[in-house]
Amino acid sequence: MDERERWSEPPRIEQPSIFPIEWRTETLKFVELYEKARREYWNPATLPWKDLDPADFTREQRMAIAYWFSTLANFDASGPAAFARALVHTYEQHEEDPLRKCFFSITRDEVNHEEFCQRSLERLWPGAPLNWEPKTDLEKLAVRNLKWLYYNGSRYWKGYKNAFDKYRIPVLFTSFFMGETAAATLFHHMAKNAQHSLFQQGFRNVGRDEARHMAITLYLFEKEAPKLTDEERVQVTRQLRAGFVFLSMILYEPPEQFWQLPPDYLDVHRELEKIARNAGLGVATLEDKRKVWHDAMLKVKGIAEKYSIEFPAMPEVGITGKEVVDVDENSIIPVF
Repeated sequence: MDERERWSEPPRIEQPSIFPIEWRTETLKFVELYEKARREYWNPATLPWKDLDPADFTREQRMAIAYWFSTLANFDASGPAAFARALVHTYEQHEEDPLRKCFFSITRDEVNHEEFCQRSLERLWPGAPLNWEPKTDLEKLAVRNLKWLYYNGSRYWKGYKNAFDKYRIPVLFTSFFMGETAAATLFHHMAKNAQHSLFQQGFRNVGRDEARHMAITLYLFEKEAPKLTDEERVQVTRQLRAGFVFLSMILYEPPEQFWQLPPDYLDVHRELEKIARNAGLGVATLEDKRKVWHDAMLKVKGIAEKYSIEFPAMPEVGITGKEVVDVDENSIIPVF
């Protein structure tokens, strides 16, 4: 080996790549939020599942509660996969170390939320969401609704997978902190209004996690917002609308944009939510959901406008703004 070979440099690493390894800290708030996530971590297995007796509910009530958790699982069971992909992306883009750790903590939380859905279903309606034989017309319609819900979820996933090649992290997760603001409030509402201790504890834990997720993505947005280009600001406006459109299936009611559903989907959905609410699940009424979304949007509107970002019109909950009409599987990329 001659002297030049001995001291030669390797070829340049083609990016994006997780290499070279580095641990850079720029934002102390991300450090604080990750430490908070570690302190607040909870184990779904330790909730009082033995106290959730199926015999305390009628068949119809159990089915309606199972339907609601199956609907929630469309979002919470996609959360781990969505954030696992985002976590890899933060490594490939060499984001600062505490932000990567925050995304890891959200991924772990979403696994807990999925498990909360899973255990609730296994306890009250084995085979749910779809691996059971419906007997009544309402049960058949519930299964039909879930099949359409998951079909639409698959459409969203196509767009989400492709989004990382199109958008930077701040744009990707813009729609997220608005949804988290609404989600944190609604889950705390459910914890307060649920009549069973297991649901109270579970929703309280989920709501606390969602509030922390909101803080993480809010600080990420405020850190990056001043660097957004004019084109990215337009994209952010669209993503704020997309976040409402997609998450409204569980946090409100789905608008006509994006969703492909049978004509009586909402009638069935409302009836099953009503049965679950009367059974003590703590499901918010439509009026409560509308107020939560309205208040959440006003908060985000103030933040967006501070950075010269137009807020989209949300006529469903009485918010005026820029009309956004092109919300489809190629543009809707929110996560939950």
